[in-house]
Amino acid sequence: MLNARRPNRVPPPVRTSRRGFLAGAGAIVVAFRLDAKPARAAAGPDLAGVKAQPNAFVRIAPDDTVTVVIKHLDMGQGNTTGLATILADELGADWKTVRTEFAPADATLYNNSLMGPIQGTGGSTAVANSWFQLRKAGAAAREMLMAEAAFRWKVPVSQITVADGVVRHAASGRQARFGELAASAASLPVPSEPRLKDPSEWKLIGQKVPRLDSVAKTNGSAIYSLDIRRPNQVTAVVARAPRFGATVKGFDAAAARKVAGVLDVVQVPTGVAVIARDTWAAMKGREALTVTWDDSTAETRSSEAILAEYRERAKSPGLTASERGDPQAALKGAAKVIEAEFTFPYLAHAAMEPLNATIERAADGGYDVYAGFQFQTVEQATMAAILGVTPDRVRLHSNWAGGSFGRRATPTADYLAEAATVLKATGEKAPVHLVWTREDDMAGGYYRPTVLHKVRAGIDAKGAVVGWDHVMVGKSIMIGSPFEAMIVKNGIDSTTVEGASDTPYALPAYRFGVHNGREGVPVLWWRSVGHTHTAHVMEVMIDELAHAAAVDPVAYRLSLLAQAPRLSGVLKLAADKAGWTGKPQEKGRGLGVAVHESFGSYVAMVADVSAQEAGIRVNRIVAAVDVGVPVNPDVIRAQVEGAVGFALSAVLRNRITLKDGQVQEHNFDAYEPTRMSEMPQVEVHIVPSQAAPTGIGEPGVPVLAPAIANAVFSATGRRLRALPLDLSGVKGA
Repeated sequence: MLNARRPNRVPPPVRTSRRGFLAGAGAIVVAFRLDAKPARAAAGPDLAGVKAQPNAFVRIAPDDTVTVVIKHLDMGQGNTTGLATILADELGADWKTVRTEFAPADATLYNNSLMGPIQGTGGSTAVANSWFQLRKAGAAAREMLMAEAAFRWKVPVSQITVADGVVRHAASGRQARFGELAASAASLPVPSEPRLKDPSEWKLIGQKVPRLDSVAKTNGSAIYSLDIRRPNQVTAVVARAPRFGATVKGFDAAAARKVAGVLDVVQVPTGVAVIARDTWAAMKGREALTVTWDDSTAETRSSEAILAEYRERAKSPGLTASERGDPQAALKGAAKVIEAEFTFPYLAHAAMEPLNATIERAADGGYDVYAGFQFQTVEQATMAAILGVTPDRVRLHSNWAGGSFGRRATPTADYLAEAATVLKATGEKAPVHLVWTREDDMAGGYYRPTVLHKVRAGIDAKGAVVGWDHVMVGKSIMIGSPFEAMIVKNGIDSTTVEGASDTPYALPAYRFGVHNGREGVPVLWWRSVGHTHTAHVMEVMIDELAHAAAVDPVAYRLSLLAQAPRLSGVLKLAADKAGWTGKPQEKGRGLGVAVHESFGSYVAMVADVSAQEAGIRVNRIVAAVDVGVPVNPDVIRAQVEGAVGFALSAVLRNRITLKDGQVQEHNFDAYEPTRMSEMPQVEVHIVPSQAAPTGIGEPGVPVLAPAIANAVFSATGRRLRALPLDLSGVKGA
């Protein structure tokens, strides 16, 4: 509830004395919680090449509590449980004693190795980039405990075993809990190459273990940034321009200042901020505010006008993102050519917790910030520049985040930068809690880009693909951002073309061209980024070609995926579990299939859909996923089920539209999430694997829409190529 005052809820300070060492090139880090000085350094394993540097991924307290420090933001995807599972299993911990804590902002220690020298969460990389790092940290801690026990008991370390939080020497019957050994073991340097357990030794990895956050989120003790209440805290809401790119021409704050509880009204770069004693007063003050906007540099077009421009631009080839063979020549000789246009609207992230953050100046002249931080390095540096201090003077206190789907990970750290500018504009007199309402969040920009694709694909007399010419138009997320130099090459943003420019299908003559959109609407990655549209186009077109060739859609795909065994594997598994026969279903009911790789993970879905005059009903989704080692199968299933729920509303109805440059959808009445009554039965089948794990937070999203669209075709004989699916297009079919 945004308009209710809550009691002061401040995360307790972490009081720890840390001692530990960083070893090896892989940033193997470990430290224990110490409540007493280590008595002496015991004899340990070979420590040649060890580099000393204090840090912590794991702490063990005298009460045997094992705290795993999590460098990634948990936005509900369960990565705290997954990451803790990895370390705890290598350590040999008792799961009942495992706790988690979010890491501070420090890219030298907590960088995302798959993103480069920055700390951040995204691209389904949390488990993938931490897999060996946390295994080594847990294994190193285990060996240090074993060495300490061997020293105390005067026995060979090879005779020591560790399980369920207890270190044992079977021959003598001696044993010690982790907490009894931790203080002394902490004085030992970390082994540079600890022995990693064989998969046959795992007790937690690959098993269903209870999520560590469930109880706190159920009983209300979990702290989200909306819960933060600092002493003397004030609340700020900002009146922002109704059109993107507009600026403040002038404002009258007289009426706003008369609202009970309003303390101040100040102009900031993003608009006019109203400061009040609580959220309700700030919102009412903003309603009383009069602002005149300068639209001279604003985006004033409607969605239809932007799409019309896209259609014109798609008539030319664009920049070449991928090319092999000569598709134009191949299409001239094709027995049959299919031409299709696909359109995709802007989409809001619509996370349950709107954007918010609390910032205050500390007594030491630094700053403390409380929020759900997704790109800590960017956010810390951005706020530091605004406040005129070095990044280390801005301390980030991470809280649980009520969803994100990409919205909290802006290259500009937009809402956190706004919080810093509000604090600065108010003279830093009191902690400021910046709150975006649902309407602010929905109409505030940073959407999944609107995109248009045009495809011409041809087959020969036997049904084989001979040529594929593909052009897309969509605004780049990265061009103009701090990440442009890293991600944009020759004018092509890899996050725009991913999933199509690198298609795994064996297409002999293929070209994928791209035009970068130029509208003034802020865009951002949305759960699964470019794959949200490229997978749909590829999978619907492949389905069209299969039907044109009179070949079963599953068999047709398999014929083009001979060099993609893991994709073929999930496709076969999903088809088998769904009872795919390739035969027509009952009238008005059909099966559709799609398969796609994104973020290193492989997902196939079969959708069972009813499409009649009453509209579309998704009855059942059967999914098969290959994510390498399934660290926690229950979390994997939950993420795929959640992806279905998240994406289904975008398949059936949701879009962000502009009218004369103004967003028309402001809340869940016009941008309706999936209802429980709409949720299909979802089955998730996980491919057993010993490959290094990859992510599952995003890969479940791209395949849902094409699987449903293909099922609608199976049920009605009608192709729906625009999202959301136009329900009127299937009535009476």
